[in-house]
Amino acid sequence: MTLAEAVLAAMWLGVIAYALFGGADFGAGIWDLLAGGSHRGAGQRALIEHSIGPVWEANHVWLIFILVVLWTAFPPAFAAIASTLYIPVLAAAFGMITRGAAFAFRAGVETLAERRVLGAAFAIASLCTPFFLGTVAGAVASGRVPPGIAAGDVVTSWLNPTSLFSGVLAVVVCGYLAAVFLCEDARREGHPELAERFRARALGSGLVAGALALTGIAVLRADAPLLFAELRGRALPVVAASAVAGLVSLALLLRRRYVAARVTAAAAVTTVLCGWAVAQYPYLLEPGLTIDQGAAGPATLRAVLGSVVAGAVLLVPSLVFLYRLFQRDAARAGVDPAP
Repeated sequence: MTLAEAVLAAMWLGVIAYALFGGADFGAGIWDLLAGGSHRGAGQRALIEHSIGPVWEANHVWLIFILVVLWTAFPPAFAAIASTLYIPVLAAAFGMITRGAAFAFRAGVETLAERRVLGAAFAIASLCTPFFLGTVAGAVASGRVPPGIAAGDVVTSWLNPTSLFSGVLAVVVCGYLAAVFLCEDARREGHPELAERFRARALGSGLVAGALALTGIAVLRADAPLLFAELRGRALPVVAASAVAGLVSLALLLRRRYVAARVTAAAAVTTVLCGWAVAQYPYLLEPGLTIDQGAAGPATLRAVLGSVVAGAVLLVPSLVFLYRLFQRDAARAGVDPAP
């Protein structure tokens, strides 16, 4: 493994972490949107607020990490992505800001009308943000971001079948992760009726994600032939592992094994991202920019890798402690059951 590949692998771990934790965070907002009216959805929204309230800001540390490493260690790729895909990138950034502000302010307002407006802003932004992030991933994966400043079409680079498919799939996967995670949160806090509601949503969104994945085969074959060829080639074992993990996760949900379902759901998403990485290797931007061509100098890469290792020693234990601490505190606080 070269120095550039080691830095890229560390960055990809950040991508996986953001997809899992940030994805579940976005998905919780989607279920907030679909919880129902003020009375019927009160219990579900209370559970969501208890689950993500203490950690939703912390999840974005992974996105900051990804952007800093990409910008510092692979500047040509960062420049090409930022200049060609600035429309969906800005839309995602606006969604994050709107979502965070609405979530924070909703807890402090008193009238029902104000809570509804802010709740709608939070939920709609939670839906739109992963969609736009998914279109960015689809644009890169389908080879529509050539090296250079704004060298790709700023519209068709992300408004195309592969990007739209990736955006929709990202939304569904976020909803699936959130529902799986919320099942155990609800049961741990003593509300089996909420656990059953989120179990049904996890099963439904998991089946939809599986159907989308099958549909995506035709989309990629027609619209991204290079990616499709690699996915059915060297990346096929990883893709197959993702399918198996997804099926096992659904089976565990049927048996109400929520903790184990969390693990297999996370494994399914992780292997999807690993499959994309294997399929695209050795390119940063397929087919015009390899990892070695897009990497910064050896001194910069060594500094970035050293910083990543040192930061991980501080960050990872802190985040683990944060998640464990606030999940325990949420369990003690309890959540009012849904009417």
